[in-house]
Amino acid sequence: MKFTCLKHRLQFKTPSGTSRGVLNDKDSWLIQMTRDGKTGIGECSIIEGLSPESTEIVEDILEEIPRYIHKGKDFLLQRYSSSPAMQFALEMAFSGLESSHPLLHFDTAFVHDQQMIPINGLIWMSDVESMMTQLEQKLDLGFSCIKIKVGALDFASECKLLASIRKRYQDTDVELRVDANGAFQNNEVMQKLEHLSKYNIHSIEQPIAPGQWDEMAAICNQSPIPIALDEELIGVHSENSKADLLQHIKPQYIILKPSLVGGWQGADQWVSIAEKQSIGWWATSALESNIGLNAIAQWLSTKEISMPQGLGTGGLFTNNIDTPLYISGQHLGFDRVKLQHLNLK
Repeated sequence: MKFTCLKHRLQFKTPSGTSRGVLNDKDSWLIQMTRDGKTGIGECSIIEGLSPESTEIVEDILEEIPRYIHKGKDFLLQRYSSSPAMQFALEMAFSGLESSHPLLHFDTAFVHDQQMIPINGLIWMSDVESMMTQLEQKLDLGFSCIKIKVGALDFASECKLLASIRKRYQDTDVELRVDANGAFQNNEVMQKLEHLSKYNIHSIEQPIAPGQWDEMAAICNQSPIPIALDEELIGVHSENSKADLLQHIKPQYIILKPSLVGGWQGADQWVSIAEKQSIGWWATSALESNIGLNAIAQWLSTKEISMPQGLGTGGLFTNNIDTPLYISGQHLGFDRVKLQHLNLK
């Protein structure tokens, strides 16, 4: 088995704002495994300050993988159980080795261009005028589900934006999802949720910082807006811990980012537990390149999904990697013909 890796710094076309700051670029590492004339490719993608791994941790792991790669996938996934982005990269690469093409992971209607995945449009934090422009652009492209990041502007300005949207578009025309990234303070969160409920919000992601199970449980019980857990899931590894978290907090939804929850294996476990507890879910990218995005989309295509997924991030970067993924309206598709003509070197 031959193992190589390459660091790939993704550059945003425009600075992208969140409550944690503005992103101009982000690091990913592309790994490649070669065995018996076949190749597997994976992506380890982290978001500094959010992912459990730092750049230094990732590079230390990449340096030692060649010493252990002969032990196989299961050994490596266990060894790096606290590094979900690396687990996802390894899953992708080993999957490619076992497939007819490095970018084929699941044999579904999606990879035969016979099924498309509904996706939401993402509005990044900026001034109100710029965010409204982003919204209009997404609606012109055919999106009917819009996700808006909040928590960086003053709350009054964000409410003004939402009021402007609802003045022009009813909830039957545009579904609004809001992502607070844990930015609301505990002593103000219920008041803010009450105010936001005026705008017919579908759900709000992670209203307060993670790790406060009792407080989040109370919010989920009392909120006039359905709550979706996101950052709350990071670092929860065992099946029992996952079940305990969901049983205690009782959210309406969870949001799965494979690079943050341990790849397909970790995400599958969350889905199984959530569905047993009648908790809804959808998946989003963690700002991977198209290599990781493709892997998430194919995994999703094995599930029964009806809700829009957060997979519209492929156009964010100036130096993304070409794959068969394409967006048509508010759907993500896979061009099977293009697959045969790609040069992944």
